[in-house]
Amino acid sequence: MSNVQMEALDFHYLLLEYYKKLKISENELAVIFMVDHLLSQKNTLVTPDLLSLKMNLSTKELDKIMVGLIEKNFLVYDIGKKTKISLKPLQKKLYEAFQLSLAKEQEISSSEEKSQYISNIYEVFERELKRSLSPLELSLINEWVNDGFSDETIINALHETLRKGKKTLKSVDKLLVQWKTRDDIEKEGISNVKEVWDDDIEKAMEIAKTKWIND
Repeated sequence: MSNVQMEALDFHYLLLEYYKKLKISENELAVIFMVDHLLSQKNTLVTPDLLSLKMNLSTKELDKIMVGLIEKNFLVYDIGKKTKISLKPLQKKLYEAFQLSLAKEQEISSSEEKSQYISNIYEVFERELKRSLSPLELSLINEWVNDGFSDETIINALHETLRKGKKTLKSVDKLLVQWKTRDDIEKEGISNVKEVWDDDIEKAMEIAKTKWIND
């Protein structure tokens, strides 16, 4: 995630949403919020002594919490011309937790949409065939979807086979394979097919000529 995208997300919201997942205690959470507050007021060097002036925790307790946050890589002191404290490591971890959570939600949503998509195809087949589908037939429909056939193409193939008086999914499968082969040939171009055809004719003529000479 870029810095621009990271800045667009609210740090406080993410902290409240994911602090438990990151195993941050409530005392650590309070210290982090106070550190962030002091940083927003241009206090670049936040120490346990400074925090104790703003919080009900003792300097000793705050010192222990600060050390713990540094060990967990949530807090870091940047030592340059001027020593300053930074919450950037924690921000990065929060954004990573957010991205992971978002990816899982999208995966679940996509899976649910696909299930509904396939379920709609099942319903059409059972309605048109006037019977329930067997586990093998359900599996075959899943294979068609995974092979990239759209619901419209699958249902059109069903209607075409029914029009021809055939009521098995094997017939639908055969028709889908034929359509896919036809589409593949069209994509490759007629010239490629013609070249193969010409080669076959030349080979046949050569064999016939050789046989005639030998006779």
